[in-house]
Amino acid sequence: MSASLTTRRFVAAFLAAGALVGAAALPASADDHRRDHRAPQSSIVISDVQYGTAGRDRSDRALNREWVEVKNTGRKSVNLRGFTLTDRQGNRYRFADFRLDGRSSVKVHTGQGRDTRHDVYQDRRHQIWDERDTATLRDNRGNVLDTDSWNGRRHHRNG
Repeated sequence: MSASLTTRRFVAAFLAAGALVGAAALPASADDHRRDHRAPQSSIVISDVQYGTAGRDRSDRALNREWVEVKNTGRKSVNLRGFTLTDRQGNRYRFADFRLDGRSSVKVHTGQGRDTRHDVYQDRRHQIWDERDTATLRDNRGNVLDTDSWNGRRHHRNG
């Protein structure tokens, strides 16, 4: 019986040590995740981009032909309040209280217009997206959800 009691104590000590090591490792991996600023796989992504053409036409019509489409690939609706969309130069659009239904999308236009369920407007008077640019979508905590880069005719997906 003494050997059995010793074995049980050893196994208990071994399991307790393993639990402590496992618990200590969790905060370290979570901290690494925060430094990376990458969110876990998200259902909110950049699905398409229409960048502007070089020119002097600054009418709302011309500016609204330039957009980035944000899509919810999941089934549940998501409130995009505080989510941001930025370009390489640091121009930023912040979503107001906007609920994006599951399996639907919204186009973020550069110019002015009336926001609807499928179109929102940045109310800018100049072009944002050019032929060589990157769109970055972040959640309300600043985590990168998706990026999309393009270079003239070649369109690169990075998300």
